Amino acid sequence: MRKEAVERRNEILDAADELFGQKGFDGTSTNDILEKVGIARGTLYYHFKSKEDIMDALIERYNTQILGSAKEIASNKNIPVHERIVRVVMALNISGGNGKEIIDHIHKPQNALMHQKIQKVIINGLPPILTEIIREGIEQGLFVTPYPYECMEMIVAYTNTVFDDDMVDLTDEERAARIPAFIFNVERLLGVESGSLMYMMKMFGNGGED
Repeated sequence: MRKEAVERRNEILDAADELFGQKGFDGTSTNDILEKVGIARGTLYYHFKSKEDIMDALIERYNTQILGSAKEIASNKNIPVHERIVRVVMALNISGGNGKEIIDHIHKPQNALMHQKIQKVIINGLPPILTEIIREGIEQGLFVTPYPYECMEMIVAYTNTVFDDDMVDLTDEERAARIPAFIFNVERLLGVESGSLMYMMKMFGNGGED
């Protein structure tokens, strides 16, 4: 019975995920979800208190998917520090990668609340993951900073606001100008030689494929 309950819960989440992608969170009703799964209202409310509760469960699923992938990359000591930073960021989909479908999904106007919640997940979840890589880099003499966590927090907060099309309106030219400026300042934060972090251009789709 427990297995069936877990499967039913996942069916509801899968249906909601698809409907939110098609119609947006605001445009999807609980009746839409009921019809898609083919269940009674009581069954839905056995698993979830409300549509918002379903959304929070989906956010948690996204959280596990995106952060789990990033943590796996971050812990792989066979990948050089510099490459790991890029892969982690791309896995968390600041610029594309494994979570691209999710990010495209939540950037729809009807999914503004989901977008906000995912932003919170990334801004809180990414700095600790990146900090561990930066600390390795400090030990290897690659970076020089007494504030590894704070540096990553500043970087993540900036990239998730200024480079988010829903947060800041930028033309292609303005965005292109901010990328080298961003990298220049990251180099200052991490105490490295000017130009040594240009590999980070990959994160913005300008440096070749992962």
